[in-house]
Amino acid sequence: MEKTLYFAGGCFWGTEHFFKGVDGVTGTVPGYANGSLDKPSYEQVYTDTTGHAETVRVSYNPSRVSPAKLARLFFASIDPLSLNRQGHDEGTRYRTGIYYDDPADLPELQEEFSALERRLGAKPVTELLPLRSFWPAEERHRDYLEKNPGGYCHLPLRAFKYLRLYQDLELMLGDEPDTVARQSQTAAMIAERMKFFWTGFYRVIGGELVLGPFQGPPACFRIARGRGVCGSAWEQERTIVVPDVEQFPGHIACSSESRSEIVVPLVRNGAVVAVLDIDSTAPGCFDGTDAVWLEMIAALV
Repeated sequence: MEKTLYFAGGCFWGTEHFFKGVDGVTGTVPGYANGSLDKPSYEQVYTDTTGHAETVRVSYNPSRVSPAKLARLFFASIDPLSLNRQGHDEGTRYRTGIYYDDPADLPELQEEFSALERRLGAKPVTELLPLRSFWPAEERHRDYLEKNPGGYCHLPLRAFKYLRLYQDLELMLGDEPDTVARQSQTAAMIAERMKFFWTGFYRVIGGELVLGPFQGPPACFRIARGRGVCGSAWEQERTIVVPDVEQFPGHIACSSESRSEIVVPLVRNGAVVAVLDIDSTAPGCFDGTDAVWLEMIAALV
């Protein structure tokens, strides 16, 4: 049985291309949702006077992907705190939203919105509403980025790489119970796909972080709580993005080649049990896109 949900994520070119890469999605159609005009044209919607949002109708197989997972992946592709703006695109037609045509999906979607609010520490501006209307867009907008590989997309290219990585990791890790095995596979796959300088885990053992599975040059064996980026992420229980490691107070230089870093805590039963540490030889390598996807990967591990 096929079902549908409707996602407004800014420019529908990028949003459609994103959902085409989601396992379990069986079809996508860009269009215009929840406006006041029947059969609007792109030019009419562009005036921001019709009330429509650029939206993608996503058809999916519920035995392979749930509404909750579709929403979770969608949230990783947008800025849910940005009102009427995504990337360089601004206007009410670029507002974000999830529109449902089956009320039975609402509780599952509401739980994902609640989880998003807890993670952000703020209420998202993304709409959650029943679908009132949907009009397919003109043919020239369908599969736009497949027809125009160099065309404009408001989503960073890394989002598409992380989507594939996340889904492959989910399948790879499966129900494997051994923590070290899960960390080993994750470090290897991130390193292989993303080509970072150093990717690995430090495990909380006693009052220290102890080196775990990693890919890259030799690293520090142990890091004290609160020391360096890893120890700070553990102590503060939050992801830390460092554009320039030399400017981070108390930075521990395991390698002089490291220029920027991101550290993501792994939390189990309310306590940090490890951190995922990734370094790059380029300054300013990591941003919010890396943070949101690596946090999702950390939750898998």
